[in-house]
Amino acid sequence: MRIDRTLMALAVVALVGMPATAAHAQASTGGNMPLNGPAVASICLLSREAIFANAKVGLAASARLKQLAEQAQRQIDAERKPLDADVQAYRAKASSLSADQRQSQEQALAQRMQAVQTDQQTKGRQLEATRAKAMDQIAQYTQPVIVSAYNSKNCGLLLDRAVVLGGNMTNDLTPAVVQGLDAKITTISFNLEPAPAVNSGSRTP
Repeated sequence: MRIDRTLMALAVVALVGMPATAAHAQASTGGNMPLNGPAVASICLLSREAIFANAKVGLAASARLKQLAEQAQRQIDAERKPLDADVQAYRAKASSLSADQRQSQEQALAQRMQAVQTDQQTKGRQLEATRAKAMDQIAQYTQPVIVSAYNSKNCGLLLDRAVVLGGNMTNDLTPAVVQGLDAKITTISFNLEPAPAVNSGSRTP
């Protein structure tokens, strides 16, 4: 029982920039037929994914999330280890037990297993809530930098760089925003957030 998917999805925040970066590189080269042309005045491009992936504060948040995910995994492992030992011990002696004894011990083990699974799910929700809050904090720091870069380039329209198939990337604001964000902040501090309440789906009559 592991939370590896949560660890991979939440801890390595920098990886979210890879698809956009790869698409940008492919569009820029276009294989043997690069798509170039004159810069289009007032139309600017931006990749938020690349900002979070390359800015120092994004890398710091990624490292912290990974640390929190690893701590959560160690806690789950610590809970599971004695349970696994007791399951093995039960299997070794099950044949010598009466039907009532087997039923009683199996129920007790199942309850303990359920408790560990519940804790695992809770930690997963905590990590997701922590990731969302950290990303929101970074976005708040980033927005003024984006506005500044937008105005300095006299942009009239800002497009997501990931949707661009090719062309002149002179008005890509991403590098300037990363540089401006690095000058503004390099790290943020945060701890594991409480788990959000689970929506049971019950209705009040």
